[in-house]
Formats: sequence, C-alpha cells, structure tokens
Amino acid sequence: MLKTIKNAIKTPEIRKKILYTVLLLVIFRLGCYITIPMVDIVRLQGAMDTYSNSVTGMINMISGGAFSRLSIFAMSITPYITASIVIQLLSMIIPSLERLTKEGGEEGRKKIDRYTKLISLILAVVEGLGIYFSYKGSGVFVQNGFLTGFVVVLSLVAGTSLLMWLGDKITSKGIGNGISMLIFAGIVSSVPSALVQIFNLVVVDGAFSTKGLLSAIFMIVGILLLVAGVVFVQQAERRVPVQYSKKVVGRRMVGAQNTHIPIKPAMASVMPIIFASSFMTFPAMIIQLFVHDIEAKAGFLRVIYNLSIATSSSNVGWQYTIINAIIYLLLIVGFTYFYTYATFNPAEVANTIKQNGGFIPGIRAGKPTADYLSSVLSKVVLFGGLFLAGIAILPMLARGTGLNTAFGGTSILIVVGVAIELGQQLQSQLVMRHYKGFLEK
Repeated sequence: MLKTIKNAIKTPEIRKKILYTVLLLVIFRLGCYITIPMVDIVRLQGAMDTYSNSVTGMINMISGGAFSRLSIFAMSITPYITASIVIQLLSMIIPSLERLTKEGGEEGRKKIDRYTKLISLILAVVEGLGIYFSYKGSGVFVQNGFLTGFVVVLSLVAGTSLLMWLGDKITSKGIGNGISMLIFAGIVSSVPSALVQIFNLVVVDGAFSTKGLLSAIFMIVGILLLVAGVVFVQQAERRVPVQYSKKVVGRRMVGAQNTHIPIKPAMASVMPIIFASSFMTFPAMIIQLFVHDIEAKAGFLRVIYNLSIATSSSNVGWQYTIINAIIYLLLIVGFTYFYTYATFNPAEVANTIKQNGGFIPGIRAGKPTADYLSSVLSKVVLFGGLFLAGIAILPMLARGTGLNTAFGGTSILIVVGVAIELGQQLQSQLVMRHYKGFLEK
C-alpha cells in the first residue's frame, strides 16, 4: 500500500488528481466551520449538549462535526445517500426504471443521476425544515419567523448541493468515489479529538492513572483487532467455480475456460447499518419534531423515544439498550439480505452462465444452478450480516468507556472500506499508465 502511494505521487498525472482531491476535501472541511446565518452561537452549544446523544450522532459523525456547529454542511451528504437508496428500491419496483438502470448505458446513467439529485434536493428541503423546527424552540436562532426559516433551510440545502458538486468533481477529476471520500474525510477529522480523550484516560487532572492506561491499551488493541477483522471480511470471498465448454466464435474455436464467481460476505458494505440506523432513529426524529421537551415527559411516546435513541444514547436504561440491540441486529441482518439480493440476483447469474455455455461442476444448468447460488449466497450473507451487526452493536456494549464515535465500529468499517477502494483505484491507475506508456513506445 505504501509503495503504491509512493509510486502514485511520483506519477505526474496521478499526483495532480491526488492534489485536486485534497484541495476539494480542504474546501469541505473549511465549510464545516461556516455557521449558517441567524444562529446564536452561545445558545447553540447548550442545545447541542441536549441533543448530542440522541438521533444526531450518525449525521454528526459523517459530517465531521458540522452538524454540532449547524454549519452550511450540517446535513452532510445524507440526503444524497437516502435518495440513492430510494432510487435503488424504486428500480426494483418500476420496470422502466429497472431497464434504465441495467440497459440505459451512459445516457441511462445520466438520467438516473439527475433523478437522484432531484430527490436529494427534495429530501434536503424536508430535512432542513426538520432541523429548523427541532431547534426553533430552544432559542438557537436569533429570531423566529418565516424569513429566518427560509434563510436557514436555503443555507442547508445550498450546502448539501455544494457537497454533491464536490463529490461529482472528485469522482470525475480526482481519486476515489467522491461521496465516499467526503464521508471518509468527515470521520477521519474526528480522530484527533478521540486520541485526546484516550490520553485523558491515562492522565487525569495531571496525575498518571494505571487504570486509565489499562483501559487505553485495551481500547487500542480492540481497535486494531477490529480493523484487522474488517479488512479480512472486506477482502474475503467465496469462489464458486464455473467451467465454460468449447464454442465457435466467428470462424474460431474458443477453448474451454475455468473461472469463478466471487461472492463477498460484505457485498452490501455499510449500507445495511445506514438502513437500520435510519429505521431505528426515525420514530425519535418524528417525536422530537412534534413533541417539545419529550425527555421530560412520560408515557408511551417516551418509551418509543427511549427505544429509538438507545442506539446512540447512554442516558436510557439498560433494558432499552438490550431491546434496541436485538431489534438493531435483526434489522441489519434483514437489510443485508435485502440489499445483497437486490444487487446479486442468482437467477440472472445462472441464466447468464447457461447462455454462455457454462456450468458449475456437479450442478445442472438452469434452475439447479440458481438454487445452488442462492444457497451459497444465503450462508455467506448470514455471516456478513452478523459481522456488520456485531460492528454496529459493539459501541453500544462498550459505551461505558467514553470512547469517541470516531473509533466506533461503523466508522472503522467506512474508513477501512474507502481506504481499500482507494488503494485499488491507485493501483489500477498505475497499471493503466504503465500499459499506456508501453503502447505509446
């Protein structure tokens, strides 16, 4: 990996792409400190202390702390992520959209991108209104009224639109996937504060703490093991062998080929965790939007609210945390199956193998092949779903350590996944340049 980075920096074309990507990420980080107009900075801190352990943890983590400052990038790229999920779900339901996704080519991809961005703007407006009404009664804004709400929502929507533009530019002219790189930068930016918290465990009020040192060592070892586990699962794959018989192509006889179908346990990546987290926190967002000071009330709504925020809050009882963890686990496993089967259809793969004269050794072509692939996929996906659930629930079980969310399992999964993808793209860029130079010679 280090050798790849070193060679990439030495290559002029790739170095320009890296510097361009770094420049846009710097712009993103600067924007995280530009607070939207009409905000009282003093009262904002108190309001954020109230809501920091609630439903805003995931957004604040992805935005690199921009949400806690109510900056122009407070909503981060989450409306675009949600819109992408909506488009994927609709493509499974609407036949014309499915054809556009699979057979539309470059023009179809552009249309899908336009639809995604349109839905992103609509969701950004809705989320911006939700943020305004959520903090309207807490005195965060200098004054309340239509003009204030308009300016706040417009600023938030403009910030999200700018992030979508930055993501597109990184994807087209830089290195890596733009959206993933923005999320990566947001999470990594909170690592220094997490290191300070670990240091404060060891040195308490200027005095060395042996207990704190043991806790810090335990955390660091746990993080390293977690990173190693994420890398292992991200790179792991179940290879299903496929053999192709001889066939005539034009006037030539093409010989038999042996290949394989790679089935990854983490094929869905972090998406099931985002799905499940959104599903779990949605009731709290709605309750918080319409019920003022819900934490001071009692009754059925308070129970639902506590169950909803137990994913990210340490202010609820252990009963809520256990029930929330069980529901969270089932949702993540369920969404893992759903998302994997949405992207990998065993029937389509089996049909493609049959049309190309291939077969899986010991398995008949057609429906038996589809059934076999479905059986293998279900077992591999179960392991991947349980692994993702473990990563997501681990911070809930270790919340008593006071560890910063930058070292949470979800964050590590995103960061490691993006780092692996970035390394692979750098390698492919170097290989392409090597062959291009070879052909030019």
